[in-house]
Amino acid sequence: MPASPSTARAINDRLALRLLQQEGPLTAGQLKQLTGLSRPTVADLVERLTAAGLIAVVGEAGEQRRGPNAKLYGIVADRAHLAALDIRTEGVSVVVSDLVGAVLAEASVPIDGDTGTGPAVEQAVALVERVVKEAGADRLHTVGIGAPGLIDPASGELRDSTGLPEWHRRLVAALQDRFPEARVNVENETNLAALAEQRDGAARDRDTFVLLWLGHGTGAAVVLDGALRRGASGGTGEIGFLPVPGTSGLPSAVDCEGGFHSLGGSAAVVELAGSYGLSPEGDAVHEPLAVEVVREAVALASGDGGAGVAASDVARPASAAGEQAAAMRTADSGDDADTARPLDDPSARADRHPDTDTPVASAEPSRAHGTVASAGRFLDALADRLAIGVASVVAILDPGCVVLGGEVGQAGGDVLARRVEERIRRMSPLATVVRPSGLGGAAVLRGALLTAREAAQDELFAPPDR
Repeated sequence: MPASPSTARAINDRLALRLLQQEGPLTAGQLKQLTGLSRPTVADLVERLTAAGLIAVVGEAGEQRRGPNAKLYGIVADRAHLAALDIRTEGVSVVVSDLVGAVLAEASVPIDGDTGTGPAVEQAVALVERVVKEAGADRLHTVGIGAPGLIDPASGELRDSTGLPEWHRRLVAALQDRFPEARVNVENETNLAALAEQRDGAARDRDTFVLLWLGHGTGAAVVLDGALRRGASGGTGEIGFLPVPGTSGLPSAVDCEGGFHSLGGSAAVVELAGSYGLSPEGDAVHEPLAVEVVREAVALASGDGGAGVAASDVARPASAAGEQAAAMRTADSGDDADTARPLDDPSARADRHPDTDTPVASAEPSRAHGTVASAGRFLDALADRLAIGVASVVAILDPGCVVLGGEVGQAGGDVLARRVEERIRRMSPLATVVRPSGLGGAAVLRGALLTAREAAQDELFAPPDR
């Protein structure tokens, strides 16, 4: 049955708007070419969309040799303003953009863990108000929020999760009260990060992949056949609760301690680094410390720390005599040949690998060389831990690609990703590519902005009879 004239017009209008969104400003002739519509039909839709205030003339195309320049039509960017929030346990980041996603203003504010619920909510709301004002926006059309914890798939609300600050849940209601005309959407932070990595990051060429979030906590997002999978209760990817070997116990329904979180969370990463003498300075364990120690270890293992040692050549935990000898030769490569020490040299130190309790031979002809070897062993041990979680995901989902996300995943870069991939290759018959995040922690805010923009455009570009 052919579409009615009104339905056909709505379909054509929506197609033209999507093209303008994806391609940027276009002439009527370019719209005709890309849509396959007739010249009169394109002329009609341009007139309708202009009258509706959705598109406007934004310039001219001067490629024509004779006659007047063709008008360029673009989406009216200030038709709606959007806000994106990244809510963390330690603070909030906010971005305000126009309808096409151009960032107009952004800011962050730390929120101390001792701050009460009311004051914390007031701080966050005041930040949003300030950023909206700096962006020159009168009101917000859509607000996208990324938050840790479970999102109820039926109501779309942030569920009460033990261990998360109460102000997280209160903030959503407070924003809705402050911006009553805005549509406020909440999504799990790891899910948003995955959407951003698929659109602009490490998974651009993948419609099926898993993002392993490595930050203050751990999480995973699953994208299968181009669609984000949330699960029956919104808990798909709660990998922090995955029971794994190497922990002091088992996780509980209200505490992920003892699960994969105990191996891959920021506190666990910093503690592991400390066992190799790589602890950063500071008394408290926060996410930035884990990022710092991983980044420094990668720099050392990559040769950026002054020793010129390739990542693949850094000393590894003892598993074969040949690997030990190669590691020792690498660690001593900066010295004269006659100063290199054999494995049985009394000055060589036998350490114990903290995860496997196997001997690790090393030598320290100088402090710098010892640090390089320690960095390599730390990254190997971290890759051992991460591979446990990745292998579990691979065995069940066979995603073909795993992205190490979050700030820690980005700090680890190709050096850490390559180590994890090597272990998965030995542990699983399923071919799996492991990649570092292309966006790091910024992926959450980027994903929140993308979902806000799509929600706003879906409403503003909707057929009038829908």
